[in-house]
Amino acid sequence: MQLDLFTSVLDSYLHGGTLSNDTLYGQLIERGALHDRDLREKRAIGASGQLHSPAKVRVRWLQQTMRKMDLIERIPQQRGMWRATAKAKGELTPASPKVVMLGFSTELGIAVWGDATEVLSRIDQPVHLFLASPPYPLRTPRRYGNPTAEQYVDFICSVLEPVVKTLALGGVVSLNVSNDIFVQGSPERSTYREEMVIALKKRLNLCLMDTILWSNPNKPPGPVQWASKQRMQLGVAYEPIYYFTNSPLECIADNRRILQPHTKAQLRLIERGGEQRTASNADGAYRINPGSYGKATPGRIQRNILNISHNCPSQRALREKTDALGLPRHGAVMPLKLAKMLVEFFCPPGGLVVDPFAGSFTTALAAEETGRRWICADKHLEYLHLGRHRFDLETV
Repeated sequence: MQLDLFTSVLDSYLHGGTLSNDTLYGQLIERGALHDRDLREKRAIGASGQLHSPAKVRVRWLQQTMRKMDLIERIPQQRGMWRATAKAKGELTPASPKVVMLGFSTELGIAVWGDATEVLSRIDQPVHLFLASPPYPLRTPRRYGNPTAEQYVDFICSVLEPVVKTLALGGVVSLNVSNDIFVQGSPERSTYREEMVIALKKRLNLCLMDTILWSNPNKPPGPVQWASKQRMQLGVAYEPIYYFTNSPLECIADNRRILQPHTKAQLRLIERGGEQRTASNADGAYRINPGSYGKATPGRIQRNILNISHNCPSQRALREKTDALGLPRHGAVMPLKLAKMLVEFFCPPGGLVVDPFAGSFTTALAAEETGRRWICADKHLEYLHLGRHRFDLETV
């Protein structure tokens, strides 16, 4: 509700030009953000006990918040007149420091507007899965901003520090990061990933369980300079998904939750009762005996290379919706199919999934559709709107 009123006030200034407070109140009523009875109601507020409208007090508090964020400004020599700033009209709207607001909610989760560390430091219940694709350390920043490769280790550790304190025993931290970060002017790859893994172990005692490779057949060709022009690199095809836990022997991940269908050849082998031969391979490391691979099982274990296209129907529907509404697209998206597989593997049903870099809220939707609770956040107001429309599309 707080964010709905904030959004309605900001939209009024963005589309209404210079507004008096009375005009603003009228527009908020038209938008359904306030009711005229809210404005008429008065209560004793403050030490003086004077009667004021709580609704008007909330609006004026939001005006002051927006002023501090440089989103609106007073008109000089005109009492009670405000307008949107140039910043509000052309940039993403970040949450102010220490400000955390509810964006929208479902029966299973809540979407929050706020900076990652602010949101994570306020979680007071066990987290079973931290699943996120933090901003990549790109040389040319995305509009939502990102740290450099040199800043990345400290950035990730500072974000995860409050999570580690509430991570359930055997809980999982999973990070999708970029493999394609190069030393400037060189085909040498940055070692920021390796440095991050070591730092998470040494600083936060997070144990590396695996590096899952997300192979994306739709990944753009590159790196252009070193693969297409100089020809000393191969074309990029995957992104790493790191998998950590605080207690390896008690880890809550379970591959039985994402078993894959058996191949036709395996089904035929099971019907025949397994192998009928005896063989020894790799100097005896692998042996085949009569009956091997003949036991009927619910499915085959998923390999740690995930071949999933970036071409996602859910993301396409969101782009069409948000383009029609004039909302900005998020520059980095994860396929819903990939997010659902990770959520199901890493987190038991009913567990709590957290993502403070929600973007288009794919992690939230994956948790919702697989029966997990979730708390997801983004520091930019516009992406909260993306998330709300994402859920609207999935429920119609």
